[in-house]
Amino acid sequence: MSAITPARIKTILSAALGAVVFVWLGLPLPLLMGPMMGCLVFALAGMKMQDLGALGILFRTFLGVLIGSNVTPELLQSLPTHWPTLLAIPLYILAIGAIGFPFLHKVMGFDPVTSYYAALPGGLQDMVLFGEAGGGDVRAMSLIHATRIVVILTLVPFVMTFVLDLELTRPPGVRAIDTPLRDILLFIFAGVAGWKIAERVGMVGASLLGPLILTAALELSGIVTSRPPVEMIWIAQLSIGMAIGTKYSGITAKELREDVVAGFLFSLLLAALSVVFILVILQFKSGLDLNIWLSFLPGGQAEMAMIAILAGADVGFVVAHHVLRLFTVILFAPVVMRLFKK
Repeated sequence: MSAITPARIKTILSAALGAVVFVWLGLPLPLLMGPMMGCLVFALAGMKMQDLGALGILFRTFLGVLIGSNVTPELLQSLPTHWPTLLAIPLYILAIGAIGFPFLHKVMGFDPVTSYYAALPGGLQDMVLFGEAGGGDVRAMSLIHATRIVVILTLVPFVMTFVLDLELTRPPGVRAIDTPLRDILLFIFAGVAGWKIAERVGMVGASLLGPLILTAALELSGIVTSRPPVEMIWIAQLSIGMAIGTKYSGITAKELREDVVAGFLFSLLLAALSVVFILVILQFKSGLDLNIWLSFLPGGQAEMAMIAILAGADVGFVVAHHVLRLFTVILFAPVVMRLFKK
């Protein structure tokens, strides 16, 4: 498990301070946004920070457990009815790439490989790994993707809370004291075993999808009959927030001026494109608007799933769209890059 280092202690203290400030000010998603902003502010101020490593990944598996616990027979039966919006995901990815690549390459001046993998809305780690293999700038790609997630994740809760007047306070579970100990142990087992099995078989997003699948199997089989305790969800939020904020540790003035500014401008462009795309879809798709909005906003998969849970949206609907986006990018990004190089 991850060693305790001064940088990790600073990360935890910064996250705790951010959470306290957000709770005190009554801001939305205090246990997610507070740690993210706390770590971000101190990292930009020059404090050396470090994520929680394997322990942080373990904590994030709790989100997969929560999503998996929402998988019911009724949800599985409803998935085929979502095909119109699921088919829109590849078009959405193409639109992002068609706008993002020339913006980052021609306007912001990044090399083609860096621009390509920084523009695609896939998982941060996966896009950075692909870009590194292709000779791209690892630090630039990481900062651009991290900035995309920060900007989208900052805009969404505030718009939902203060513009759309939606509450992001839906209780995601009951307290641990009111949850059967047997089920708590099974949830922890599903998180760890699901993560490690998915990692062993090379599954994309192993720490989220592995626990999701294993927990869903436990729920559908009737082995567990309760929902994960709320404390697990609090820990998952804190961990996700810290992981995003610490991406800016050790940032230089040049990286801030070039990479972060590029990521910020690209995020605004991406947000505008997403809004247009969503408004077009809403003209043809009936159903709850909130589900469509959360399915087509290009934040991180885990972060958007968390917001969907706390907003009371259809978690299965939202997660299905983000998983399809992630897998589509992962599967086809290297193929398109090879064709592009030729």
